[in-house]
Amino acid sequence: MEKNMHGFTKQIYGLIFILLWPCLIQANEWSLVWSDEFDYTGLPNEAKWNYEQGFIRNGELQYYTSDRKENARVENGHLVIEARKEVWPNPDYRDDSSSRRPQRSRKAADYTSASLITKDKAVWTYGRIEVKAKLPTGKGVWPAIWMLGTNISEVGWPKCGEIDIMEYVGFDPNTIFANVHMAKYNHAKGTGKGSKIKADKPYASYHTYAIEWTPEKMDFFFDEHKYFSFSNEHGGVDVWPFDQPHYLILNLAIGGSWGGQKGIDESIFPQKFLIDYVRVYQKKQ
Repeated sequence: MEKNMHGFTKQIYGLIFILLWPCLIQANEWSLVWSDEFDYTGLPNEAKWNYEQGFIRNGELQYYTSDRKENARVENGHLVIEARKEVWPNPDYRDDSSSRRPQRSRKAADYTSASLITKDKAVWTYGRIEVKAKLPTGKGVWPAIWMLGTNISEVGWPKCGEIDIMEYVGFDPNTIFANVHMAKYNHAKGTGKGSKIKADKPYASYHTYAIEWTPEKMDFFFDEHKYFSFSNEHGGVDVWPFDQPHYLILNLAIGGSWGGQKGIDESIFPQKFLIDYVRVYQKKQ
């Protein structure tokens, strides 16, 4: 009963917030254009979310599953992305020692998790993207809220543009990071642009992570604290590939090039990345 009442109360407050929020931010002329309040139960809404599947990037150790409630589900008014320590056979494995592609060279994963994306469902150019979430914790976790340009399959990374609204690595438990990547500025070149903010136990409660993105700049927020701003240098797409649609990604990685730098504490699993809501606003025309 208590869980049901929590879900009902959240729905009521969420509805009130959605109704009042446009009035509260009228001065900025933001208008709600897309959201998921997670006020249902079961798998994530297939009208709004797709999945990445397999071994995807950064030498991470998890296998991203699709349509599997153990790794991604909605319950008690929240999206749960859960990383689990379990052996998961890789269906794309090929017995070819010369293959360097992790999608084929790994026979199995030691961890499973999920990566939800709005690609082919919803994309945006400019706006306020806001996510209220509670982070996992422990050495080896690497949750993120971020965006990629929809033209990634044509131009590749980093030319497509990457917007990291929130990144967190468990071995640095009191720090929140924001970054942007493009052809000129990216971590592979050692020229990445970003910042960080200290937060006392950000994994212990829900916080709001957001960007406000216009043709001239992007501002990054932890709760209501702006801690990073990146301005358009007007030097073409190599320095500002952000005048084109991007899709949103919510994922929980394990290990990898950054998340695994200090190893993985195998005693912490399962770990949950909890998302209370996702809301996208755009300025009225």
